[in-house]
Amino acid sequence: MANLLLAGDKLPQKTPQVPAVDTGLKWKENDILPPMAGPSNLIDPVHEYHLLPNVNEASEREILCEFTREVFSFAASCMNSRTNGTIHFGVNGQHGQVVGQRITSLNKYNEAFESSLGDFFEEQYVNVARLCIRPPTFIQVRHENGTASDKWVIEVDVVPAISQTQDYLFYTKLGITSTEEKHQCKTLCLFVREGPRSVNILADTNPRVAQEKQKDLIERVKRLVPVRKAAEEKKEKGYSQSHQGQRLKQLMTRERHGLESSLQVIVVTDKCHPGQLEHMDFLKEMSLFAVLEFDPESDLNGTCQFYRRDRIANLHYPRMYNTQDSLPTIIGKLNLFKQTSWIFCNGRLNEENEEDKPLKPREWLKTRSGDITKMIGLLCSPDVISKDRLLVIFVLHSAVTDLSDPILETFCAIYRTLEGVDNMLCICRDSGVFNQWKTLIESRCKEDISNKCIHELSLNEISSTVKKLKEPQTQSSQRYLPSTGSSSVLLTKKNEELFTVLGILSENECENTEIENSDSFDEFIKKTEEDFYRGGQVRWWNFYLSEQRGSLPFIKRDKYNELYDLITPVKGYTSPCVMINLFHPPGCGGTTLAMHVLWNLRRKFRCAVVRNSRATNNDIAAQIINLLTYGKQDQPGYTPVLLLVDNWEDVEDLKQCILRVAGERRQQNALMVIILNCERTQFPDESSRSSNLPNIFITNKLSPNEQKLFSEKLQQLKTDHEKPETFYGFMIMTNNFSEAYITNIVSNSLKDLDATTHQGRLLSFLALLNTFVNGSYMSLSLCEELLGMKNVLWKRETLDDAMNPYSTLLITFSVEEHGFYQAVRFLHPMIASKCLQILEQKHKLSVAEITIDILHCDRVYKSCMGKDFVVQNIQSMLISRHRKEQGDDKDTLFSPLIEKIHENEGPEKVKELLEKAIGRFDRSATLPQALARFFYLKEKDFQAALKWALDARGKNSNSYIADTVGQVYKSQLKKKIEDSEPLTAEALNECLILGSKAAKAFQESQELAKKDETVDLFDLHNRKRPKSYNTSGYVGETEVMMILLDLIRELPLSQSRDRHQTDQLLQILKGHHTLKDFHFDHSNTATAQFVDVLVHHERFLISLKPRLKEIFSFFENYFTYLRPKSQERVTADDRNKNKLSDHFKKYLKIFNSSEQEKALEKARNPNLSLYQEIQDQRFYLETKRADSFAGLLLCLSDKTVPEMERILKKWKFIFKNSPKRSVSDTVNFILANIVMHSTKPSSKELTKYEELVDLLNEELQKEGTHSNLTEMYYLSMLLMWPTKDRKLESFTTYKDIATYFRSAKESFHRRFSHMFPARTAVAHFFLGKSTGLKRIVSKVELDQVLRQESCSDQSSQPCTLQQLWQSGAAWNEPQVKRELLRVKGISENRKVYVNYEGNLKIPVRPAYLGDIRSGCSREPISFYLGFTMEGPVAYNIKYLTAQ
Repeated sequence: MANLLLAGDKLPQKTPQVPAVDTGLKWKENDILPPMAGPSNLIDPVHEYHLLPNVNEASEREILCEFTREVFSFAASCMNSRTNGTIHFGVNGQHGQVVGQRITSLNKYNEAFESSLGDFFEEQYVNVARLCIRPPTFIQVRHENGTASDKWVIEVDVVPAISQTQDYLFYTKLGITSTEEKHQCKTLCLFVREGPRSVNILADTNPRVAQEKQKDLIERVKRLVPVRKAAEEKKEKGYSQSHQGQRLKQLMTRERHGLESSLQVIVVTDKCHPGQLEHMDFLKEMSLFAVLEFDPESDLNGTCQFYRRDRIANLHYPRMYNTQDSLPTIIGKLNLFKQTSWIFCNGRLNEENEEDKPLKPREWLKTRSGDITKMIGLLCSPDVISKDRLLVIFVLHSAVTDLSDPILETFCAIYRTLEGVDNMLCICRDSGVFNQWKTLIESRCKEDISNKCIHELSLNEISSTVKKLKEPQTQSSQRYLPSTGSSSVLLTKKNEELFTVLGILSENECENTEIENSDSFDEFIKKTEEDFYRGGQVRWWNFYLSEQRGSLPFIKRDKYNELYDLITPVKGYTSPCVMINLFHPPGCGGTTLAMHVLWNLRRKFRCAVVRNSRATNNDIAAQIINLLTYGKQDQPGYTPVLLLVDNWEDVEDLKQCILRVAGERRQQNALMVIILNCERTQFPDESSRSSNLPNIFITNKLSPNEQKLFSEKLQQLKTDHEKPETFYGFMIMTNNFSEAYITNIVSNSLKDLDATTHQGRLLSFLALLNTFVNGSYMSLSLCEELLGMKNVLWKRETLDDAMNPYSTLLITFSVEEHGFYQAVRFLHPMIASKCLQILEQKHKLSVAEITIDILHCDRVYKSCMGKDFVVQNIQSMLISRHRKEQGDDKDTLFSPLIEKIHENEGPEKVKELLEKAIGRFDRSATLPQALARFFYLKEKDFQAALKWALDARGKNSNSYIADTVGQVYKSQLKKKIEDSEPLTAEALNECLILGSKAAKAFQESQELAKKDETVDLFDLHNRKRPKSYNTSGYVGETEVMMILLDLIRELPLSQSRDRHQTDQLLQILKGHHTLKDFHFDHSNTATAQFVDVLVHHERFLISLKPRLKEIFSFFENYFTYLRPKSQERVTADDRNKNKLSDHFKKYLKIFNSSEQEKALEKARNPNLSLYQEIQDQRFYLETKRADSFAGLLLCLSDKTVPEMERILKKWKFIFKNSPKRSVSDTVNFILANIVMHSTKPSSKELTKYEELVDLLNEELQKEGTHSNLTEMYYLSMLLMWPTKDRKLESFTTYKDIATYFRSAKESFHRRFSHMFPARTAVAHFFLGKSTGLKRIVSKVELDQVLRQESCSDQSSQPCTLQQLWQSGAAWNEPQVKRELLRVKGISENRKVYVNYEGNLKIPVRPAYLGDIRSGCSREPISFYLGFTMEGPVAYNIKYLTAQ
């Protein structure tokens, strides 16, 4: 043999090596190793265990001598027995228990080994021994809780290869110290293995016996040589036939082309030695969903720390996954799918909390294994990750030796959850680790996992192989963002992962990517174009590819330039955050147009798209400001962010959130963010006209120019693609949304459909959902389940194959809504609608039958990806009504689905359907509510309606459901009146009982509205509706009372129905008389019965007028003191105002005293004449809606000068003549003067400013600071705001003026805080430059000024008043600047204060939090001061240091 060493050959002495530290931390304290045994097959090593003395028991020299003596005697015994072996130091020889040795210097052991080897062996065999005996390996021992200890196990391996040992015998010279002569002498030894021990056969005291043994050994060695040689060849052959590299590829890719980016990977791992960390870099190349970490030090010096150098990973504990929160909440809260979760399954060493410190296995099993099982149940649930998208990789750096080991427990939990090992791969450090792992799993799970394990490849080989399997990247490896002065900043992968809710468009998007240089690029281009033109969402690649040579430019829609100019106006912007709307019908290219503009502005703005529709506005705002400031430190100026949001439901709130978190990093008055909102609507032109924001709209009709561009593109598609005629999304637009074209393609595609098959059922489900719910879809895994597709893990059959030939109508796409998965929908909503129509007409499948089928289909509600979304969509199509104010084509009483079924299939089908839906979604309150509404609105079955309304209330008692209960009673009342012609006493009694129940239900609704949770956890269809305060209870109660008043007025109490009796009855309703005073003909039985009924309900009847007055007052305050935050609520407010205005007119008509009644009253009691006069004045004020503070504020805009003067006269009369003047009268009188002055400053009816201040001062003294009369404190702001001339300081209240301002806020909050989520306080007045009443400038005056300036400005397109105020441009108008005083103040800790002499410090609320810098900087500022019922408000804040 070429490498044969002859006995006499000598090799140079080896220089001492760096100590070999084992990179696998394979031993734990108290591990029990297999018992020592004799040679078996010569290749599997024999083991011997030793404990060396510690430093207290022997000197270092003595310890090293014992170490070398034991090593070389063991080595010689193995070489003479021709068996591989390993000697372990630090292991108890009796029990095989790992104890560990404390070692002061690893180098000294190495040096002792090297220097002593020549002393122990005969000179001619030293080199052979050096080749057979491996240098010592040092293995750090772990504590039982997984952390590193300060002890080591030393291992020396012996491999007596036959090419080296031949048929030699290996004698050793052992030094033996003579105790008598105190010197060492060398003794020749010949060691062999006998059972578990090494034996020196020359030690026998009988020389003859020793010689015989030596002779036997020579013969045995001759026999062992061919056996050893055969064993080595067999092993070598096994290595050469190993295909572990190929197996690794198959297990990672599941026999597909490469490692797919959509594959979600969960890694389970233990402690990795620092020397091996560089080979764990393959983890950074995968979609690493979660890591289940069993190294408590991983974040300090292990795999976690290594990973987090370049990627984001959130440090979690298993208990964080075991909460009562819903699955979407957990996914959102923990950022699953967006960022890797690094879950410390046995705690962390540096954790202060005892609950999260590392534990020993026994303790872990008792306290943590349950959490792990539950967590795995969630992470591996098909609701979270589809089984065909999941791979679990165990990376074992150390041997698992115990049946109770936490990693083995984790394997068993995953095994149970995934029902086997199909989704698993085990990477073992070496064959020893593998063999023990395999044995334990066979013992626990009765499963052979050999074909799922890789154990013959190094970690380096594994890492390199995995990295080669990656699909070519479609993103640039280095992505840049535009920055100031035409510069750029690098957006690192790690930093981009922090933007969890944003998809960022880099300025070099799609450039210099791996895919462009790969063989699959042509196929990629075809697929990208095909997906888009078939009807998929446009990708940045579509724009990039259209710019390449030989391609037609991307089709530029007619409205492109208009939108581009809106985003980049010549004059620039005055507001830091700008909103622009793009209105479009579904499926006509609105979002594509918006993305086209973003693409072409990517070097001018930092462009981003909100990619998670469940994200909160606060999360988006925080990430937008991070994007704005990314790459900047203290330098001035930012590149604005252009943000695309799709059909966002509360853009105004998003704007406020952005301003709120903007902080000190923004420059004053600089543009920060442009929000482009693509809003779907059936009437884009109407939505555009009614919007107060800058906007454009597109419709589903192409212009001639657009049709020409689409035709040209079609010709290119015919050149590049085989069947462009099946690109139906594109073809529908090319055919200008022709109904005939859509009918033709759907009819042809479905001509051979059997609707009873799996294919027909899936098509019917998708058609139903896509027709009635915008943006709906079903997950790919659910579709495969419904089709009965098997073996999806190693799938050969695709959905396209299974759905052929109907797959041309469907598209598969990626979804990133709380998870990452594939989903399926129809190519276009018009195709879905036509498909549903054909199923109805040709296949006789009614819409109700399809809906009932989807409700009955248990598979839809099984655990699967996107289940929550499907359930939400099914409930939405059953419940969600259409409302014009939300962009729908009309207002409907029920969802369009229910309306259609009612129209085509009748009411019985609707009832059957809704009852089945209630059975399916038994925790939903809105479904029984919908059924209750159907019964009372359509069927007039009030008993059934009440049953279902009460059922809904039992499930979720909120104001909307309480209102439905009231509506049932109200409808029953109306029907009862309608059916009771002529009215009887019995019918009247029933009507009053129903009216009383209805009023009570509506009052309950009013109370519940104050504490409403706006989202029903189980009714996900309305989870993101903008917050609103529900006033329907007040409207409902008003309607009931007006119905009852009409009924009572028309009561046939006498045959003549004379006016006197009616007036008498109204006096009773007013509370002036009781029914005992009512005069009627007692001989008339019918009348007597009516009066008995009225007496029985007298308390309820006399409550009607004061309750109505209270409700009208509530609405006056509601509409006047507060304004809605969303445009949608403005429309609803207008509707309610009109309704209430009609009721109020009727109320006045009913309770208006006739002149005859007044004369009779005066004749009866002459002393009442003054009282009556005051009441007349009050009634006049009530008719003019000027009898309350809120009503007087409304007079600013809707009363003429003569009307206002008359109103002031009335108040003056009441004020001067009332014997007991109330605080409210004084307050209203003062406000009437302020309003009069605002309307006509020269009016002779005005009271002097000083007198008004005196009056107010008097009331403030009486009421103090804890009154609920917010209006009084509001007047203190208007009249007593400090002035430079200090005239007001003579008033006793002045010293407490700041306290009164604070009282305004506190009393306002007590009265209205429950409305704050939906509404905000209105500023009716501002602080002007003059003095007295002249310095109180009304908003109405400013509006008039702005209207005049707008009319005279011919330079540009006129803006509406609302746009001027909303954009902030109004503050820059010269006339506004002339009218208002700029107040100087201080910003401090994100709050605003005005300081006046005498230590007077008044807090002022900033109108927009974004106007205030964060950082707690104390800065001088100036602003305009507005007065709301909540307190003073600062508008148009400017930092004086910046000017």
